[in-house]
Amino acid sequence: MDERANIGDWYFHERNQHLNNNHGEEEEEATNIKSTKSKTKDFLSNEINELHAMSKLSLYEGDDKVKLDDNVSTRSSLLAKDDLVNEIYGLNERDRFLAAEEDSPAEQSLRSSIRFDDEGNDIESIAKDEPDVRMNVVHQPMNESQYPKNPFGDREGDVNSTLYFDDGERSVDYVLVWKKLFPNNGDDEKEKDDIKRREASRAERREVFEENLLNEGLELERYVLDDEITFIKIHAPLEVLRRYAEILKLRMPMKLIPGMTTFKSRTKSYYRTTLDFFMKKFVLDEKHFPPMSHRFTAIYARDKEYLFDLEQPNFFNTWVRARIVQFILDRQRFSRNNAHDFSFGIDRLISIDETYIAAYALHDGEIENKESRRHLLYSKWASLKKIFHHQPLDYIKDYFGVKIGIYFAWLGFYTYMLILASIAGIISFFFSIKWMKSNPITQQICMSNKTEPYMMCPLCDKLCDYWDLKETCLQAEITSLLDNPNTVFFAIFMSFWAALFLENWKRYSAEITHRWDLTGFDVHEEHPRPQYLARLKSIKREKKDFVTNVVEPNVPFWRMKLPATLLSVSVVLLLIAVAFATVLGVVLYRMSMLASLSIYSDFSTSVTILFTTTTAAVINLFLIVILNYGYESLAEWLTELELLRTQTEFDDSLTLKIYLLQFVNYYASIFYIAFFKGKIIGTPKAYNRFFDFRQEECGLGGCLMELFIQLAIIMIGKQTMNCCVEMLWPVLMKYYNSLRLRTKKRDGSKEENRRYVNDLKLIEFGSRGLFPEYLEMVLQYGFITIFVTAFPLAPFFALLNNIFEMRFDAKKLLLHYRRPIFARVRSIGIWYRILDCISKLSVITNAFIIAFTSDFIPRLVYMFYYSNDGTLNGYVDWTLARFDTSEFKNGTAPLPSVTQYTNITECRYQDFRYPPNHPNEYERTGVFWNVFAARLIFVVLFENAVAVVMLLVRWLIPDISAELRDQIRREAYITNEIIIKQEALRASEVVSARSYIKSQNAWNKLLANNLSGSQLDLFIHNQQEERTRNRCKRNNRTGDFLHNETIQNNIEIGDNNLSRKGEETNV
Repeated sequence: MDERANIGDWYFHERNQHLNNNHGEEEEEATNIKSTKSKTKDFLSNEINELHAMSKLSLYEGDDKVKLDDNVSTRSSLLAKDDLVNEIYGLNERDRFLAAEEDSPAEQSLRSSIRFDDEGNDIESIAKDEPDVRMNVVHQPMNESQYPKNPFGDREGDVNSTLYFDDGERSVDYVLVWKKLFPNNGDDEKEKDDIKRREASRAERREVFEENLLNEGLELERYVLDDEITFIKIHAPLEVLRRYAEILKLRMPMKLIPGMTTFKSRTKSYYRTTLDFFMKKFVLDEKHFPPMSHRFTAIYARDKEYLFDLEQPNFFNTWVRARIVQFILDRQRFSRNNAHDFSFGIDRLISIDETYIAAYALHDGEIENKESRRHLLYSKWASLKKIFHHQPLDYIKDYFGVKIGIYFAWLGFYTYMLILASIAGIISFFFSIKWMKSNPITQQICMSNKTEPYMMCPLCDKLCDYWDLKETCLQAEITSLLDNPNTVFFAIFMSFWAALFLENWKRYSAEITHRWDLTGFDVHEEHPRPQYLARLKSIKREKKDFVTNVVEPNVPFWRMKLPATLLSVSVVLLLIAVAFATVLGVVLYRMSMLASLSIYSDFSTSVTILFTTTTAAVINLFLIVILNYGYESLAEWLTELELLRTQTEFDDSLTLKIYLLQFVNYYASIFYIAFFKGKIIGTPKAYNRFFDFRQEECGLGGCLMELFIQLAIIMIGKQTMNCCVEMLWPVLMKYYNSLRLRTKKRDGSKEENRRYVNDLKLIEFGSRGLFPEYLEMVLQYGFITIFVTAFPLAPFFALLNNIFEMRFDAKKLLLHYRRPIFARVRSIGIWYRILDCISKLSVITNAFIIAFTSDFIPRLVYMFYYSNDGTLNGYVDWTLARFDTSEFKNGTAPLPSVTQYTNITECRYQDFRYPPNHPNEYERTGVFWNVFAARLIFVVLFENAVAVVMLLVRWLIPDISAELRDQIRREAYITNEIIIKQEALRASEVVSARSYIKSQNAWNKLLANNLSGSQLDLFIHNQQEERTRNRCKRNNRTGDFLHNETIQNNIEIGDNNLSRKGEETNV
């Protein structure tokens, strides 16, 4: 505006000087006018060229980007320049109406009445084709020279120079790597020709792909390592970042606005304030991790750049830059044949004949480089010395992206919540120890020989002898630690804790989502997976997608879809059957080992049962680990067969499939012990048999001890093995990558230390890199909720594991893996639904474990209905039925050579049945049905009570706090107010500037054509009348309610200025 005003004033100065000299020195005047025209033409031409450059934007529809080919570029260059301005700056119908209204009939008649020669037409043509000066009122963005060049640090020189192009200025935002194929010395001519054809095909795809990247505006630089491995370094210039930040609707930080207060997380502050009282020395060191204040953000738009803090260092930080480049890489074509609709994307290029072997963003330096963010996170977050410190979540998100950040936020929150569950479990365990010492049932079992010995029926056929109940004293003491009144209250508490954890996570997740600018984020419509398209390559039938309007292969339902689905379901059922078969095998091992030890060892019955249960659990753990590796490969293969179109559909199906298989694999043996073992064994007269084997029996007091041992070994053993694998496996894979991708020169000399070369040796994290981490934690969550009744210390062991798990995962990501793919997610996805299902299932399982596996309900029934003194005295005898040893079936009684008791006429077994010689001998008594009814009543009451508590928790804890909801609304309101005010100011500046430029153009025309005095007076008079009419029309217009007052004021100012200039000219 200032430059235009100066040029206009110079015009008037030249015109006045010309009039005062009475039209003298015509040659000098002609020279000045010509110079004026030349300056104006150059100035306006530069502005028009700048608009043309800015107008060559990618045409974007939905989630797809259509490349501008030569024809489209030609058509764009032929568009009217006013249309280009309207397209770029989004001018509405009202603005275009005002622009069209500016040329008055007087000006049009004057233009038609005056004939300009060819030389004089220069100014006229420029003025006529000149775009509106709206472009000048848009706040100018920073240019490339003003933009910070170091996205990896605050100061240049902080990090390795190989993070930049060779000029040391442009950052390397992404790297593509390809490896040249060479024929082996022993290959025949046919094999050599085949390798040459493959290499030529790959080279053609790379050429087209990289050409399209250049056309998109990315800058590429090549580095060749010993003529074998080529690294393509990619840099995204500022204009590309601005364009795609708008396309991806990224939320970027706004300028600081006075009066706006930041939101403080109440969920986080509540728990951390409580913990900080005990952990003051373990908070984050603000010297290394200064707190990041929450910056108000808005969806980025180039025509609203006045909202954003563009001068902030690293406004487009590394993960934003990498995300934008990755978005472009995923959508660029690599085939010149447009008939191939799906010949695009870097993933397909990596999967198709290894056209590229890797694509990754760079770490910001070596671990040893103390100035890099990687070193900071490694030393101050991943170190085991910091296991009790809070996590720097904002710094994790900035370095790894939102997806990784949310995983560590969830893992940290889950670990914090485990502190409460662990404390409750430890308190319950100590009360159980106190109960064990005073438990009358244990005393009755351990002192049975001093009162009345209970000779129990043999544990197996023929080879097992009768045994004294006192031999199970150790087992009874261990069982009393688990089977006591504290267990019920702890189970209720854990159900409450599960609901509290999930609801508070939703609340905390909403705060994280807001803080990380993901509020309102929705995933775009996805493209088909490359593997899906490759399998449908031979399909001729096609259909048009309703959403994207792209023609895709139509999957034949009867020939491909249905058979693949049936095969997938059948194989999954088969794998589940295999898991049950392993459980059966372990059961048979336990039965045979128990019989062998009973015959050939001198151990007591308690020690025999303890040893058998422990070894069986260890064997079961190894079988689980072995099956898991096969399950994952088969599940991925089956999911691929199902022809799932998008990556999200594929990931969800694979997640459910693997979790179902893992669930059965890990929990099948535990469910067997908890709900089936010893429940339908029959009587000594007629045992229920399976494959001619007697079923296993539980000891007096139920199978809680066996369940406890099984849970402890599988859970703790699994966590220990996973930790070892997570520490060793990345090291081995990194070493393997170093051998496979030789980065030394052919002469054996060592390659210069380059960041992008070193990162190639690291392990690819992949799009499903977090899957095993989530799976491990979700399985752990099942252990501490579904079966927590039998293992009160499970939350404590889970807490210990997670404290180290966070640091091992962090160390693994920073040390052994390439920088993960930067993806935006709003939550933990499908895993939340799985956690919610586990929480609801845990209520049912804990209710049935307390009611049917433990002896809690029979003890209550005995105390309130059958005990003479309201105590547990005589409880053991009440639970044992009697059996006449003479009624053993042939071949099932203990052999004379085995038994030590020859005069036993009656043995005892645990059940509620009528004694021998009773009319209903060995039938169930009324006590059994009373106890059974009490068990069912307890299940119903427990489940409903817990359900009410969970509903109350969910009602009391909303998903989004009122403060956060108000804060989101306030930010949206203030952002809208700023936009409205700025647009109103912009509109007023548009009208004022347009009228000023039009008047200057008119005076330029007058200067160029030497009008007589009468023609000049006529022109000024007609122009003033037209302005007055236009002002009256605008005053009567009702649609411009937003900008009306500002526009009128500027029009009046413009009229006054024009009149004053006209008067000066007349003088």
